[in-house]
Amino acid sequence: MRSTTGNFRSETVRTIRRIFDALDYSTLGRVYCDEGGDEFWKAKRGPCRRLGIKLAKALMGRLKPGGRSLYVGAGVAEIPALAMETLELGRQVTAYNLRADEVAVLNHACKGLPFELAAADAGTAPGMFDHLWIVSVLNDPERFPHLAALSYGRADPVTFDPKTFADERRIVRMLAGRCLRKLTLPALVTTSTEELVWIAEWCHRRGIPYRVGAERYPTATVGDPVCFVLIGQALTRK
Repeated sequence: MRSTTGNFRSETVRTIRRIFDALDYSTLGRVYCDEGGDEFWKAKRGPCRRLGIKLAKALMGRLKPGGRSLYVGAGVAEIPALAMETLELGRQVTAYNLRADEVAVLNHACKGLPFELAAADAGTAPGMFDHLWIVSVLNDPERFPHLAALSYGRADPVTFDPKTFADERRIVRMLAGRCLRKLTLPALVTTSTEELVWIAEWCHRRGIPYRVGAERYPTATVGDPVCFVLIGQALTRK
């Protein structure tokens, strides 16, 4: 897997900064936090932009110009990557987020740019893609509390409900499969190290080779390290 890091044009960096400056952090505070949202974004705003740009530059060196990407659960942290793909590589991005309030804030701040988020299920995305971004979705503690607790080693053996966990696991497998089936192989997957097991399991069950990049990239909002996974038949070539 290539480890090339791309370089942004100054216009792209200015655009990303303008988007972050235009975001409605009061609304985002209510979306991300039950309380203390203002303090959260005061602390996370700068790191989220800086780490997002660093990750987007790493991603830039791994994508081909003119392709198509599917973003699942795209939020504030994905802004630099969305801007990079469309402005630097001329790629088409299809981005989904089930939180309608966050989608409205992001679309307002990104108005006039060649991408827009949709408040819908990513599994309904039309067409095929050569890149899937799925970060902090399959282990979301709000949507999958039992699965996330086990994944992060915080499961309480007294209160842990195996049946609820099994139901959450079934949903996660289905969600991962619906998105991964939309990839034209070979393809790149950007995911967190905690969610990597679901990508690997999908590939194993279908006999699809995959390779996990050695690099890890920190994120600001959730904290899960991000990695790149190359999947598809191209890995078997000499």
